[in-house]
Order: sequence, then C-alpha cells, then structure tokens
Amino acid sequence: MRDRDVSLLRPYLLTSGRTEPIDRNLELETQVVTSDLGAASHAVLSFERRDIVALCTKPTSVAEIAAILGLHVGVARVLVADLAALGYVAAHRPNADLAGDPAMIERIIRRLEAIS
Repeated sequence: MRDRDVSLLRPYLLTSGRTEPIDRNLELETQVVTSDLGAASHAVLSFERRDIVALCTKPTSVAEIAAILGLHVGVARVLVADLAALGYVAAHRPNADLAGDPAMIERIIRRLEAIS
C-alpha cells in the first residue's frame, strides 16, 4: 500500500467512516476539558482518544486539539464529540453573545496563528 493510500485511510478508520460528529453543534472554539472519568480511564483509551484526554487537562479548543495533534479538524470534532458522549471530556460552548464579538474572534485567530 502506498503512503498516500495510508494517509487517506487513517482518518476514515479513526472516525469509523463518519464525517460528522454526534453533536453537530460542536464549534471549533468549544473548550474541551478532561473529566474525572477521562483522567481515570486514560490508560485504557486508544491512541488519539488518549492523546485528546491527556491534552485537555486544561481547557483546550477543538481547533487547538486538531492543530496540536496534527488531526484534520473534522476528525478532531468527531473524536471530541465521541469522548464527550462517553463522559471522558466535557465540552463547554462559548456564550452565544460572545460568539459574534469581533474582539473574541480576533483573539481566536491570534491563538491559532501562534500554534502553527
């Protein structure tokens, strides 16, 4: 199998072929934090799921998770939604009033630029 074939297959395998998360409202700026269950279950989780739980000991946005772990944003959204549904992480959505705040959007852009 060629490297390109493997790179195309990997996201499909990580998400069991799903392209949309269970929670379709999981925004890129949603803050994700590891729950007590996630911290206690860290050793039994596999690969990327374990990495997400380990990374989110402090609040981390879905966009940051994708960038830090080198995942496609869609894959990160699916994995985070799955972990949240199982209780391994908690997803905290931003206040709807702040979502349209230009200053907050500017801060998000600057933080994403700092990651890359």
